[in-house]
Amino acid sequence: MRKQTKAYILTLMVVAFWATAASAFKIALRDVTPYTLLFFSTLFSSIFLFAILCGQSKVGLLLKSDRKSLSKAALLGFLNPFLYYVILFKAYDILPGQIAMSLNYGWPLVLTLLSVPILGQRLSKSQLLAVVISFVGAVIIATRGEFTSFGDVSRFGVVLAGGSTLIWATYWLVNAKDGYDPVVKLFTGFCFGLLYTALFCRFSGGLELPVLRAWPALIYVGLFEMSITFALWLTALQLTSSAARISNLIYVTPFFSLLILNFVVGEKIYPATFVGLFLIVGSILFQAWMSRKRASELP
Repeated sequence: MRKQTKAYILTLMVVAFWATAASAFKIALRDVTPYTLLFFSTLFSSIFLFAILCGQSKVGLLLKSDRKSLSKAALLGFLNPFLYYVILFKAYDILPGQIAMSLNYGWPLVLTLLSVPILGQRLSKSQLLAVVISFVGAVIIATRGEFTSFGDVSRFGVVLAGGSTLIWATYWLVNAKDGYDPVVKLFTGFCFGLLYTALFCRFSGGLELPVLRAWPALIYVGLFEMSITFALWLTALQLTSSAARISNLIYVTPFFSLLILNFVVGEKIYPATFVGLFLIVGSILFQAWMSRKRASELP
C-alpha cells in the first residue's frame, strides 16, 4: 500500500475518533466531575503512550531525555493536557456539547492572531477577514443566532470554550519543531500533565472514584480523544507527501460530531450551530488556501 493511501486511511480514522469526542465528554460528565475525567483520561492516555514507546522500541530515547527536553515537556504538559482540558472539560460540563465543540474549533484562527505578538508576523487582509468571519460564526453559535442575547447559555462556559482555543494555539506555538521524538515528547508531556492534575485535584478536592458505569467513557476519552488518535495523526503526517492533503479532511470532523451528539447524546442541534460552524471552518479553509496561493506565487 502506498504511503499516501495509508496517510488517508489513518486520517479518516482520526476523523472518526475525534468526531466522537464531544459525545464521549458529555457521557462521561454525567457521572464524574471535569477534574476526575481529566485525571483518569490522562492516566489511561499516559499508559497507552508508554505502550506505544515500548512497541516502537523508543524507551531508550526516553531514558536519554536531558534537562532541556524535560523542561520543555514540563511546560507542554502544563498547557496540554492539564490546562487545556481543565478548561475544556469545564466548558463541556456547563454548555451544550454543540456549543463547546464548535467554539473550540476556532483555535487555528486564534493561532493566527497569536503569531503576531509571539512570532512578530503581520496579518494579511485575507487573514484578518478570516478572523472576522470566524468571530461572527462564534457569536452565531454562542447566541443561537439571536446576536443580542445568550438566552440560557452560560456566559462563563462560552468564555471557557473560547479560552480553550487560546491555550491550544499557545501549545502548538510552543510545540515547535525541536528535533525531539514526537511520541517521546508527547508521553513525557502527559506524565507531567498527570502530575499537575493529581496535585490540582488533591488541593481542590475534585478527585473522586468513578462509579462503574463511568469507566468505559473515561477509558474511551483517554485512548481515542488523546493517545491513540494523536499517535495516528502524527503517523499520518509522517507518511503524507503533503500535510495540506490530509489536514483539510480534519475539518469535516465537527459536522460529524454534531450528528453523533444528536443520535448518541440526544442533544437537539440548532440550525444556528451549523451556520456558525460553517463560517468558522470555511474561514479556516479560506485562510489556508490563501496562504498556499501566496506561497506558490513567491519566486
